Amino acid sequence: MTTGHFRQSGIYVAVHALALIVALASTWAQSPPEPNGSGPLLGTVQGHVRDSSGRPLANATVFLQPATGPQPDVPVATHTDSEGKYSFAPLGAGAFTVRAEMSGYSQANFGPVVLTKNETKTVDLTLGLPTTPQKPGTQALQFFDEPQFTVAGVTQATNSGGHGSDTVLRTTEALAKATVSLSAEPVKSSTAAKSAATESSLREAVAREPENFEANRQLGKFLADNGDARQALPFLEQASRINPRDPELHHSLGYVNEKLGNPLDAVREYQRAAELDPSEPHLFDWGTELLAHRALEPATEVFTRGNRLFPKSVRMLVALGVSWYARGASDQATQCLVNASDLAPDNPTPYLFLGKMQSVEITPSEASVARLARFAQLQPDNALANYYYAVSLSKGSEKESEKQSAGASDNTTDLSAGVESLLLNAVRLDPKLGAAYLQLGILYSQRADFSRAISAYQRAIEVSAGEANPESDETLAEAHYRLAHAYQRTGEKTRAQQELQLHDQLSKKTKNDTARGRREVQEFVISLRGQTSGAPPQN
Repeated sequence: MTTGHFRQSGIYVAVHALALIVALASTWAQSPPEPNGSGPLLGTVQGHVRDSSGRPLANATVFLQPATGPQPDVPVATHTDSEGKYSFAPLGAGAFTVRAEMSGYSQANFGPVVLTKNETKTVDLTLGLPTTPQKPGTQALQFFDEPQFTVAGVTQATNSGGHGSDTVLRTTEALAKATVSLSAEPVKSSTAAKSAATESSLREAVAREPENFEANRQLGKFLADNGDARQALPFLEQASRINPRDPELHHSLGYVNEKLGNPLDAVREYQRAAELDPSEPHLFDWGTELLAHRALEPATEVFTRGNRLFPKSVRMLVALGVSWYARGASDQATQCLVNASDLAPDNPTPYLFLGKMQSVEITPSEASVARLARFAQLQPDNALANYYYAVSLSKGSEKESEKQSAGASDNTTDLSAGVESLLLNAVRLDPKLGAAYLQLGILYSQRADFSRAISAYQRAIEVSAGEANPESDETLAEAHYRLAHAYQRTGEKTRAQQELQLHDQLSKKTKNDTARGRREVQEFVISLRGQTSGAPPQN
């Protein structure tokens, strides 16, 4: 638009605003004066404009016009402030209608509002999501219907969630953390000098135009991507006040709030991003935020719908499987991971999750064993591919167990040899894979080959002691325990007692570390709007 156009528009608005004032003045003139002769009765119409989730909307346009009588072409208008508040004053006694509008939302109307005797009327308006079709060429994605839950708050961890033994619970927690790690990480700047120069330039842009959406968004995003979530937050919040309809901005706010330890704000920002733009990343990160804070049923709902919208997303299927597993639905979980591995046979992620899950099952399913066999065949130089397939074979299928109990020794011998070969290949490929040495020790103990079992357990202890992670700690504790039993079988009772003491110390430390980690997780308090389906997803 040209400057002349703005000038002409301004004159047009001013003229018609004046017409409205004249029309309102006729109403005021008809109002009886105050007893003390102070003039016409005056009043105020004020309120807030919010979106459907209760969030205040800044810079929304609010119109006021008489409910009856002459209607000017252009009603008197104002804009909401940063808190979503608006006000019209002074007004004479009369009846008025109020209308709020904002780009990207459906408008809201209220009236008539009747003012008498200097009163103030509060009219709060809620702008809903647009109901008009999307522009041609865009994918009309929606979250089907409203989710059947709301995140009502947070509480301290209750050590709930998961199923079965504590080993299964720890596995569930490890899988949940691994699922969260599938989210894309921010891209860091290449050099410190470049980062400093870029940050300085972005800060100057915000200083020049503090109300500029893009300047605030870029600086906030830059700071967040470079690990400074605390400084990023106010700039992202300012950008959100200027334009609350930007989904990527809400997604960035979700990421920053989670980093700052504000999970309630984080999940609401992720949800808002998904509502505005139900893309695969937005739905996935909303679901993982719920999963990370043990809102298992809502997480399953989000991942189920995400899978229906994006059936070719491997990580969505993996996440859905983990959410089912965390709820104790092992069959549904296995099927999701099997489907994910079939969707992308060369992608190691589904196999790794499947292997971790099946490693604590008493009897792995035939489908999971078959997929882990394919993993080892497709990626023979992957240590974990060899390890997980070996573990699944060592547990055996139910059918193979029946054969062993019937005395099918040839099959048992062949199976044991195959497991040993896979485990030896795993430790050759990754000499620090303590869990594989532990499994070798178990295998040799089953053969009563205690000399080799002791060597394998000692190696498992040696390599696991140098790794600082919960999985290595578990391997370390179990290796000491099994080594103690191997020493007992060889008559070395003093060494056996020493290993049991080490096992007890490590087990106590692992238990305390696990409990502390669980206490640090804030769990979401969920309010259900309706009965959420507990049925497995349709494949």
